[in-house]
Amino acid sequence: MRIAVLTSGILPVPAVQGGAVENLVDFYLEYNDKHHLHEITVYSCYHHNIKKHPALKSSVNHYYYVDTTSIIAKIRKRLYLRRAGGREFHHFSIEFFIEQVLKHLRKQKYDVIIIENRPPFSLKINKVSDAKIVYHIHNSKLTKESDYAEELYNAADLIICVSDFITNGVKSIVPKDKKCLTVHNGIDLDAFYPEKSATICRESLGLSSDDFVLVFSGRVTKEKGISELLDAILTIKNICKVKLLVIGSSFYGGSNAEDTFIHSLKEKAECIPDRIIFTGFISYDKMPDYLRISDIAVIPSIWDDPFPTTVLEAQAMGLPIITTRRGGIPEEITEENAVLLSTDKHFVENLANAILDLYQHPEKRTAMAKASLKRSKFFNKETYAENFFNAIDTM
Repeated sequence: MRIAVLTSGILPVPAVQGGAVENLVDFYLEYNDKHHLHEITVYSCYHHNIKKHPALKSSVNHYYYVDTTSIIAKIRKRLYLRRAGGREFHHFSIEFFIEQVLKHLRKQKYDVIIIENRPPFSLKINKVSDAKIVYHIHNSKLTKESDYAEELYNAADLIICVSDFITNGVKSIVPKDKKCLTVHNGIDLDAFYPEKSATICRESLGLSSDDFVLVFSGRVTKEKGISELLDAILTIKNICKVKLLVIGSSFYGGSNAEDTFIHSLKEKAECIPDRIIFTGFISYDKMPDYLRISDIAVIPSIWDDPFPTTVLEAQAMGLPIITTRRGGIPEEITEENAVLLSTDKHFVENLANAILDLYQHPEKRTAMAKASLKRSKFFNKETYAENFFNAIDTM
């Protein structure tokens, strides 16, 4: 089949600036390149780091780029904003991206168009193409509470969701739905493998070999529960060997600009400055090294996290996990390798107790680490990509 993939219009593919969605697109494109299943054209925003990326040499995957950051593009975006009058579905920059894509789509003939996490794109695409529409939904973008919910649902021929949690949200629109399929995310288990030697050491981060190192990774935003994690550590600050690595920034893409939330976190940590280390953004290829020097991973999401890949990465590295019963997280782990907490009024207290329990019981950590490695085998990128293309073949 001839397939078009419309990315979100924020970060580029290949994922040279990171991004969970963009990495997942790379995984199924890599699988397609290996098995020559389809002719795929990816529509992505441009970034100068893609110029020499090996993925662009593929004979079956092709890339069409929209420049959204040049001076000319910025002028055209402002003109578009005036013309649109603020009545569109998305921020005007994303609207600019899809308008440029539509100009190219009008001249092409595709069998299938895959829309990555932007269901409203379909309402414009249907005006220029008769291709079948597939949504690949990574968060709660389409539920009965969404604007134009029924119209968007009807515009799709297939809806692939990253978790049963997201699938159930879509089914709230049409309870007798027959369009939705769950395809769980995967990761590169060759990259996230605990037995490889690390290129960084604890000492380079101000940590010692006998420290008990917790790691938080991902976007450093309020809904990820990082503030509550700091509160939990402050309640056990008398245990001086407990240290925390906070890996990430407020947004993907390599920016370490501090927003007011990150600034408030650093103010909160000032009373124990040697115990909490903010690394800022770390490129995806370096993530395994930081996980490798950690003892446990804490993913304290206080929102309905759809299916965070940080959980998959942590368990692939053989880490015991402390996380929450939110969104699709319970689909990723088991009670053997993770402590699941409710985000109720006792959350901070229970989070602190869970950290202390694992600190005091190394034998429990060992058992959980083995269980994490076992569980991780269900979420490799090849299985994810195979299931993704199998889902498309059901149309």
